Amino acid sequence: MGYQTLARYYDAFTQQNMDYKKRTEFICALLFSSLSAGGFASAPTDYTILDLACGTGIYSQALFAQGYDVIGVDASADMLSVARERNPQQLLLQQGLEQLDLYGTAQAAVCLTDSLNHITNPAHVRKFFKRLALFLEPGSPFIFDINTLHKHEHVLGNNTFVYENNEATLVWHNRWLPEQRMTEITLDFGDATEQFCERVYSVEELSTWLGKAGFAVEKTLPAPGEEEERIFILAFKR
Repeated sequence: MGYQTLARYYDAFTQQNMDYKKRTEFICALLFSSLSAGGFASAPTDYTILDLACGTGIYSQALFAQGYDVIGVDASADMLSVARERNPQQLLLQQGLEQLDLYGTAQAAVCLTDSLNHITNPAHVRKFFKRLALFLEPGSPFIFDINTLHKHEHVLGNNTFVYENNEATLVWHNRWLPEQRMTEITLDFGDATEQFCERVYSVEELSTWLGKAGFAVEKTLPAPGEEEERIFILAFKR
């Protein structure tokens, strides 16, 4: 999956629907407090942060501005091309998360904007967690978010959304497949179409898989609830 067209328009459309300033401030604050809780007490310049499924590098840029050394990892060459323009000094690696392979260890990792939902094979999620555990030091926080079942059933569902800006018009079609716990997503930009799926994972099954990979889930933010559309999960490498 290359996301060739989506990479061109990703920032323009996501910034219409997400307060990235507020979101990046939240992530940076959570990361700082989590590093302290994990036993890392030095300055941010001492830490390497993995931005997994980094996309166009929005979060990498915010973390880099805080003084962290950031390694971005993404499977899409097109997304990484945009990230490279945004963060020319950053190390960027083209890898699928389940094939994560680094030369050393990091002190924290983030995987944001429902990127985990894009891994539709549970076996690949489990493999990703095991690979990540190899490259994080004990006490390292792992922060990620997921779209919830409520969002897939009642917000995305079988709905169609239309977004417009100066660059393009996006028609977003969804098809909810309850037996597969997946949403088929078609993004029509007029001149091109992108298709992919997102899969629903529960906090309980993710916590079990993380535990088997060597992590302990500390908390969820906000607390899981029927009306929540997105959940942030904080885990620590044991």
